[in-house]
Amino acid sequence: MPQHSQPRPPARLPLALALQLALSLPALAAPGAEDPRHREPKELETVEVRGVVLGGTAEALARPVEVLAGEGLDAVKAVTLGDTVNRLPGVQSTYFGPGVGRPIVRGLEGARVQVLADGLGSGDVSTVSADHAVSIEPFLADQVEVLKGPATLLYGSGAIGGAVNVIDGRVPERVTEAPLEGRAELRHGSVNDEKTGMVRLDATAASGNLVFHFDALHRETGDYEIPGFAESAALLAEEGEEPDPATRGLLPNSAVRTDSGALGVSWIGARGFLGVAYSLFDTRYGIPGHAHEEHEGEEHEGEEEEAHGEGGVRIALDQRRSEVRGGLDDLGPFASVRLKIADTDYTHTEFEGGEVGTVFDNRGREARLELTHRPWGGWKGAFGLQWSDRDFAAIGEEAFVPASRSRDTGLFWIGERGFGPVKLELGARHDRNRVAVDESVAIGPDRDFDTTSLSAALKWDVNESLHFSLGLDRAQRAPTAEELYSDGVHVATQSVERGDPALDVETAHRAELGAHWHGERLKLGVSLYEVRFDDFIYLTDTGLVEEELPVRQWTQGDARFRGVEAEAEWQIADNASGAWDLRLFGDRVRATLDAGGHLPRIVPARLGGELRWELGAWRASLGAVRYLRQDEVAANERETPGYTLVDAHLAWHRDTPGGNAWEVFLDGSNLLDEEARPHTSFLKDLAPLPGRGFTVGVRTFF
Repeated sequence: MPQHSQPRPPARLPLALALQLALSLPALAAPGAEDPRHREPKELETVEVRGVVLGGTAEALARPVEVLAGEGLDAVKAVTLGDTVNRLPGVQSTYFGPGVGRPIVRGLEGARVQVLADGLGSGDVSTVSADHAVSIEPFLADQVEVLKGPATLLYGSGAIGGAVNVIDGRVPERVTEAPLEGRAELRHGSVNDEKTGMVRLDATAASGNLVFHFDALHRETGDYEIPGFAESAALLAEEGEEPDPATRGLLPNSAVRTDSGALGVSWIGARGFLGVAYSLFDTRYGIPGHAHEEHEGEEHEGEEEEAHGEGGVRIALDQRRSEVRGGLDDLGPFASVRLKIADTDYTHTEFEGGEVGTVFDNRGREARLELTHRPWGGWKGAFGLQWSDRDFAAIGEEAFVPASRSRDTGLFWIGERGFGPVKLELGARHDRNRVAVDESVAIGPDRDFDTTSLSAALKWDVNESLHFSLGLDRAQRAPTAEELYSDGVHVATQSVERGDPALDVETAHRAELGAHWHGERLKLGVSLYEVRFDDFIYLTDTGLVEEELPVRQWTQGDARFRGVEAEAEWQIADNASGAWDLRLFGDRVRATLDAGGHLPRIVPARLGGELRWELGAWRASLGAVRYLRQDEVAANERETPGYTLVDAHLAWHRDTPGGNAWEVFLDGSNLLDEEARPHTSFLKDLAPLPGRGFTVGVRTFF
């Protein structure tokens, strides 16, 4: 098992020098060299989806997928991955302060949604606890893909609810169009005094075979402003307290600092490539409205100089990751072979006041082999083998999960074949999962699980404008070590958490029907789905109290998720006044137990819209999303009022004669300065979302 390790000092990247270098480099790029991603907005239907083995565009796939790329991604990039994808239909985010936001796909989160870095797991422990961050920096992403519905065929039982795949290009797989390409950005935010700078460089050596990659990011924010008080009116009324007027307008202990960077190099030949990369992710963030215990004393080696007040809880997360990737094409019966290997060393330290509370160590290794075969009997397909090994340990008086070692091995095949206007996709996967624990402190023995997943998807092109899709899945998930063996005070959720070592495999049966129609100026899409779970694993409030905290128990029961998603895009006009486009979307999911009652922290229904305008070098947008009241709540769970978030964006883009580009932008968020408390957040009564804020910045592409 991993041993206790002191938190590493924050990685000090020479960001100022790197950014200055990047901002002076456009003149060095070859004349005429272009980054087509930013010359014209890409139609997302034409973007190649990397998270599916056989490839394909977003529109061509039979399985539901959402893609963020180009200007669309630049407009929504946020501090966390969850906030970045939060406005896609069917996708919302967890919230545990501004440093933590994990994607929620169709009401499912945590261990059911796999977060990937170009097809390999992120290697963090964000599924262990709601206050643990995802170790992927959205600002360095080239593309973000959300696979909705079970993605277990491709990524194992941890993707029974979907997968979010972030493409960062840290291991280059292509020769750059110009000897040097890159981008850089500087921004400042008003609501939290944000200062963010990033730079990315990709270069091809004169030989034409060696390609180099470098990226770096530094971010600092202070405590953010809020419309009113940190505590909700419902909580204050329940406790019979009056808010202190001096605390109005600011959320203490909500500051964030992040450093991230990577170096990569690849040899690229006519038939394949081989590359390596080394990356780091280091972040410090506070848990607002939250304290473990009052502690006095000096700061721990200066690590938490920015802690706000006695007892303030802050997290120090450090991850180092090594990757090897390679591919070869034209291998007899196989069209291609791809190999991906990652080794991740992760440490997460919780500081209570100025003292170390709990340290989480996680050492993860993962390998993935994909063999794409040539058509057999008309079927284009691929075999895959995936293996992962995780050593996890939590050290400290408040560690509620015992040390464990998890090993997973999976074998899969996925194939597709066309029958005239109909495309059929089939797939199967089998996994062997083992969880071994320190039995001297665990509440149960080691466990072994076998999971099998089957899937069929059909896409029918009725004509060039109208398409129907049908998906049927049977997916299984093995319980995690946290669900099996938790036993103690879980400070992040202010509860006593009990696992159940007798938990069985969870099985989901999904049926989904989708329709998509697009005319010359109008696009419409809708999806209806139902997922029936046998032995759904969830955390229930028992109604008992220990150590003045509620007792929550991991248990199983049959459950049902029903949902609908709809989206419309209308090209209103394109004339002398500019190009005008309107986007509308809505989604709703209802999650119930067959025995009666609702599941906890299910996302509320939403309705949203955005009006976009573009004329010459200028573009702008005005959008709003209404989060409806969530009154379908579990036992002992409080309802959450609805709220509306309004945002606006303005940008000026200039292409230079040398083929480079500059962009100046101004973004506004929560323009109504409305008090917003996400129902999915454990801290909804202690930490509202930020109030009205503005961000100004400059980007360059070369």
